Amino acid sequence: MRTMCSHTTMPSMGRTMLIVDDHEGFREQARRLFESAGYDVVGEAGDVASGMRAIEELDPQVVLLDVQLPDGSGFDLAERAGGGDRAIVLVSSREAADYGAQIERSGARGFIGKADLSARALEAVLKG
Repeated sequence: MRTMCSHTTMPSMGRTMLIVDDHEGFREQARRLFESAGYDVVGEAGDVASGMRAIEELDPQVVLLDVQLPDGSGFDLAERAGGGDRAIVLVSSREAADYGAQIERSGARGFIGKADLSARALEAVLKG
């Protein structure tokens, strides 16, 4: 798990974010994307176990969470880590329709396909 802090000068957002995905390249790309949009990416994790530890230690406001992880399901992690003011947003290279009601049952704030990932798409999900 990488836990680096990055402070931004964009006051419009400033939310803290954790990225949980087993592909390092995706994590790097998402980090650059969201830091440039004003998010403070406080950490990254590559599996359910390190993702849960990072959530507990870093207490991010937003968790960008891959659905399929090597040691378990992002849906299960969303159920365990959601609640309060924390927004869990699921991502996958597959379409939302492929997961049916699992997205809603997980307690996640929403879902974004990786091909559609952008700061605008994330804000739309967070505003709900």
